[in-house]
Amino acid sequence: MGRAALGLIGLLGLCGIVPLASAEGPSDYSVLIISRERLEVATSCEIGIYLNDQLSARLFQEHSTSFNLPSGPVNVRLRLLPGQAPGCNNGIENQRSTRINVLAGQVNKYRIVMDNNGLSLKKAALGY
Repeated sequence: MGRAALGLIGLLGLCGIVPLASAEGPSDYSVLIISRERLEVATSCEIGIYLNDQLSARLFQEHSTSFNLPSGPVNVRLRLLPGQAPGCNNGIENQRSTRINVLAGQVNKYRIVMDNNGLSLKKAALGY
């Protein structure tokens, strides 16, 4: 009984050492929002979002996604993903990416548009 009580007191003492999680203080990350909310891309195919050449998200029409990123440069590449819908199988495509420099504490919003070179990002207002 005495050992159990001492063990319990020891565990409670360790809980006081561990700091509590807090949402206060400066943020060391940036938020990147990529939106396909408008019907500017006339395709029903999924659009893949690659951050630094890794598939990070898939977007359908009228959806958006957000990323918490450390400050610094990030390369964003967009491409149509193969799927069940007809016409979604890719052929030869442009492999260019957009370099975005994100800073800690910033919220950056971009929307996906179609231009002469294919899919690209356009800076958008936050709207709130």
